[in-house]
Amino acid sequence: MKIHESAENYLETILILSKRLGKVRSIDIASELSYSKPSVSVAMKNLRTNGYIEVDPEGYITLLEKGRVIAEKMYERHTLLSDWLTALGVDPVVAAEDACRIEHVISEETFEAFKTHVAARLQEP
Repeated sequence: MKIHESAENYLETILILSKRLGKVRSIDIASELSYSKPSVSVAMKNLRTNGYIEVDPEGYITLLEKGRVIAEKMYERHTLLSDWLTALGVDPVVAAEDACRIEHVISEETFEAFKTHVAARLQEP
C-alpha cells in the first residue's frame, strides 16, 4: 500500500515528538504541526485503522513496526537533506522546509546514491 505524504509527515512527527516528549498525544501533534485537533484526530484514526499506530486508553500514541519504519525513513531523509542544504549555505529554516518537500518525492535509488556521496565527502580530509 502506498502511503500518502501527509501520513508520512504525521508518522515522522510522532517519532520526533516521542524522542522529545517520551509520550505523544494528538494534541501534541496538532500543536507541533499547527493543525486543528479534528484534522489530527481523523488522521490518527486512519493511521490506527491501517496498522501504523496504536492509541492506548489514555490517548497516548505509539508507532507500530510498519509505522516506525516509515517514520525513521522520513526522519533520516529529512535530517540528511536539511543538514546538506545548510552546509551548502542555505538558511536553516529554508533548508528544513525544502528537505521536508524533497524527502517525500526522492526515489530510494537516488537517496541511497546521495547518502553514499555525502558520506564519502565527509570522509575527505
